Amino acid sequence: MHIDVLTLFPELFPGPLGESVIGRAARRDLATVSAVDLRKWAVDARGMVDEKPYGGGPGMLMMADPLAAAVEARRKPATLVVLTSPRGEVFDQRLAMELAKERHIVLITGHYEGVDQRAIDLLVDREISLGDFVLSSGVIPAMAICDAVIRLLPGVLGDDESSVGESHMDTLLEYPQYTRPPEFRGVKVPDVLLSGDHGKIAAFRRKEMERVTRERRPDLWEKYLSGNGKKGFEK
Repeated sequence: MHIDVLTLFPELFPGPLGESVIGRAARRDLATVSAVDLRKWAVDARGMVDEKPYGGGPGMLMMADPLAAAVEARRKPATLVVLTSPRGEVFDQRLAMELAKERHIVLITGHYEGVDQRAIDLLVDREISLGDFVLSSGVIPAMAICDAVIRLLPGVLGDDESSVGESHMDTLLEYPQYTRPPEFRGVKVPDVLLSGDHGKIAAFRRKEMERVTRERRPDLWEKYLSGNGKKGFEK
């Protein structure tokens, strides 16, 4: 997979994407992320890519011309063009798994007060938001999307089963985990985890995933109940 990130702040990359799991994936040529400076397609020598909105209003808008030129310079027949936007569909694990099937993504990071709607209508396949809050630019959402998607690619985690059981993989939050020592400040590891009985361990972890989700994320719990046709939770 290759992701082109169109941004006004290319110097912020690779940042955290150059470290840990995602950095190793790049070094092994499993996935690459390129930061593309939108100002290369500015409309004048000053590097102008924004303008005041028609009809008035605060702030500046990213212009359609530079965005169109940048996207068209990078887009291929199978490219998916994504815009980070507070109006977009909320990013979640399901969407990360969908994007992980793509071979090439052009990821536009929103800036200023937004983007000329004509650029969105003509160029963008999907708009994505991290959630119901506002950031100063789309750089952080872009990095989060890249991280969440790349770690799902085959071979990135070293063991393709490593992501199984993680939070949100089945609309459920991850179960509590423990390591040595078996007792810490009077709190013991649950006996079932020390039993060696893999069937009982799996059942315990599943029940814990359901309990944690029900207590901490009622919205996800309702989605889980609906998706699995369950009528209630057994304590």
